[in-house]
Amino acid sequence: MKRLGKFKLIAIASLSAVVLVASIAVAQSVKTGRENGQRPGREWRGKGAKHGFHGGKGLLNRLNLSDDQKAKMKTIRENFATNNKPLMEQLHAKRQELRQASEGGTFNEALATQKMTEMAGLQAKLMGERFKLDQEVQTVLTAEQKAQLEQLKAQSKTHRGGRRGVGGPRDDQ
Repeated sequence: MKRLGKFKLIAIASLSAVVLVASIAVAQSVKTGRENGQRPGREWRGKGAKHGFHGGKGLLNRLNLSDDQKAKMKTIRENFATNNKPLMEQLHAKRQELRQASEGGTFNEALATQKMTEMAGLQAKLMGERFKLDQEVQTVLTAEQKAQLEQLKAQSKTHRGGRRGVGGPRDDQ
């Protein structure tokens, strides 16, 4: 009877080892999009950047802006990018540090918590800067364009079903 118990133990251990090796092999064979130094999701971000203030089929481009308004919008965008570049770089560095907290097969929870806390402050500052950007954009628009923009935002929100993507819906919207 003891022999049968040892046999079961060896069989379970062997099966566990096979499953572990198989999962590692699958994980290594999955394409992460990081080949050639490429970050995952880059294609989506590139397409997503065409919305909003960045051109393409964004909401502002549906407002029939005058050449003067387009020039002012460009200046506002450039100033925003220049003024917030250090903040964006800090956030990028913190995200990389956060990724490093889980590299090597171990997860350093204390380090991850510290980095996320540091990131929260930076993200709050960036949210404030984006709010200022929105306010500056509003000063360039006519009353009719502002109303049209609000209508387009409402339509966009309805089209998305109120979803915000990764973060999901917010209570204040």
